[in-house]
Amino acid sequence: LEENLTLNNVGIIVACDGPASSGKSTGAKLISKKYKLHFLSSGLLYRFASYLIIKYKPKKKIPFLKKKFKNLNYKYIDHLNLHTQEIGDYTAILAKQKKVRLILRGFQKKFAKKYKRICIEGRDAASEILKKNPRYDVAFYFKCNLNITSYRRWKDLKKFNKNISLKEVKKSLRTRNKLDTKRRFSALKRVKDSVLIRTDILSKSAMVTRMSKEIEKKILLKKYGRSYKTR
Repeated sequence: LEENLTLNNVGIIVACDGPASSGKSTGAKLISKKYKLHFLSSGLLYRFASYLIIKYKPKKKIPFLKKKFKNLNYKYIDHLNLHTQEIGDYTAILAKQKKVRLILRGFQKKFAKKYKRICIEGRDAASEILKKNPRYDVAFYFKCNLNITSYRRWKDLKKFNKNISLKEVKKSLRTRNKLDTKRRFSALKRVKDSVLIRTDILSKSAMVTRMSKEIEKKILLKKYGRSYKTR
């Protein structure tokens, strides 16, 4: 059964949303590897946009970003170090700008239409990017206690900045999450039919098991249709 579930002829679209450091990237990557899904992190796109602006300081940001994202190869940015505190703080500001979000939304929509089997993670994967044309088959919403998310992010950032404090990271995450949920355009929110994944309660293996159950249920339904539901 496990082997059949990864057949390329069964399309499956997975959306993973949640606040910063809630575990959505880890969950999305693991599930993408398990089911051979084309993976995209929208958060990484915004970090890359921030990285470009910080590095090149363009006078006109929108035309600059349009040009940079027009023929961008996602695999290229996946190898960059974009998880610095400076990039993270600027990303929270940049993500509020509607014109910027429209540029990156276009890139994500193009990615979603290119492949049959995908997983996109971010803040608005289910509510905006995969809302329709194409629409997600399964949506997950990740949630985690702020103290735990702060500690996780702090440990990651310590690899690049030994002087960064846990208090500083926690303050930054609280600000980022507030900005994400309060912004007027494409705010972070949970869609009604999403499956809640509590990463402060579930272990990594339990998280994958929970997600796998929902994905396999959808794949089997798509593969066998009504006949499967009556078996």
